[in-house]
Amino acid sequence: MLNKTNARVIAHQAICSIVVNKKSLSDGIFPVDSDDLSYAKSLTFGSIRFYHHLNDVITPRLKKPLEKKNLDIHCLLILGAYQLIHSDTPIHAAINETVGVAEVIGKPWAKGFINAILRDIDRNQEIIENNKHYSHPSWLIKKLKKDYPKNFQEILIENNKKAPMTIRVHPSIQKDDYQQQLQEINISSQSSTIAPQALTLNNAVSVTKLPGFKNGSCYVQDTSAQLAALLISPKKGELILDACSAPGGKATHLAELCPKANIIALDNDKQRLSKVQENLDRFKNQNITIQQGDARDQEWWDGKLFDKILLDAPCSSTGVIRRHPDIKLLKKPKDISQITKTQSLILGNLWEVLKPGGQLLYATCSVLKDENVHQISQFLEKFEDAKNEKITLNWGAGDIGKQQLPHKEYDGFYYAKLIKNH
Repeated sequence: MLNKTNARVIAHQAICSIVVNKKSLSDGIFPVDSDDLSYAKSLTFGSIRFYHHLNDVITPRLKKPLEKKNLDIHCLLILGAYQLIHSDTPIHAAINETVGVAEVIGKPWAKGFINAILRDIDRNQEIIENNKHYSHPSWLIKKLKKDYPKNFQEILIENNKKAPMTIRVHPSIQKDDYQQQLQEINISSQSSTIAPQALTLNNAVSVTKLPGFKNGSCYVQDTSAQLAALLISPKKGELILDACSAPGGKATHLAELCPKANIIALDNDKQRLSKVQENLDRFKNQNITIQQGDARDQEWWDGKLFDKILLDAPCSSTGVIRRHPDIKLLKKPKDISQITKTQSLILGNLWEVLKPGGQLLYATCSVLKDENVHQISQFLEKFEDAKNEKITLNWGAGDIGKQQLPHKEYDGFYYAKLIKNH
């Protein structure tokens, strides 16, 4: 008999939290103290990553839709189908252990029903595998098709892969030396060609294994995100605002590139600001001031104009779906129109607190054009004192800002550099 600390029981509970209760993967849905936690997480992430495909496999096999009170059984079928179709779990374990979860959740009546459906899926493996399925909500496929008619399929395929783990090595440490230190403890990594401090690990590891992590030797941050501080290029004495700053990855990067710049890390979420504080403590940054406030208004502002502003704008996160597969279940089309309104509001508000001649770097981890190139084009039409400065990185594509799509080495990301005319 399985118990409540079993990996499949934990994974089932997490899947229900997302599918039924609309919680996110980062909402603390996993218990802290299970021996099987990493396996439970991999089962959860996989089931959510391929949810739309699994759902389309399961639904026609149900004689009638499950009642609302039995949606947990549907989630259990998703978990079982994931193991059969998308993982290398032995068939008997995938079926028997998943059936056993029904007992733990107090629904032993469903055991025969779950067993029958999973066995039918197993018998039809070949047909299922030959049916191409992108495992995304139809509204998002439609949007991506419209924005990227030539390569939308590549985006969908990349979104269903596991994201790489990339670290930013502190500039006080030679990256090659650090790579060597990692190699000595059997952690292989690749050096980035576009972000000078980036190392992408061949396999993800716990941060506790990274040499000197506690003392600020490195920070876990995707290669694309590491370009923000380089594009801002902080200089001595400059007053720089990092808006929507939590958890502080980009602020700490700015601080380590130029310890003599003055950086304000702004965020409206008190809890998330405590994460920024943790990072400041770990890096012992002296030149960052934490400020709680909403980037949509100026109540937090002391009247001093900024030399540079980094706006890591709230977005749909459609460029990082492989890190957050729950986005595919939790985001809806109406959310996108709300997000673009918020982005526009923040852009207009922060433009007022930027010095003439100053620079605003707009960043999102989205691939949707409404949030990126269309947003910036509208801004340039509206504000006559704004000028688009071409980004000359050998990364991404575009004339009004640069868009990178999800890629083996880096996340989907967008940057636009705006200069305020004198």
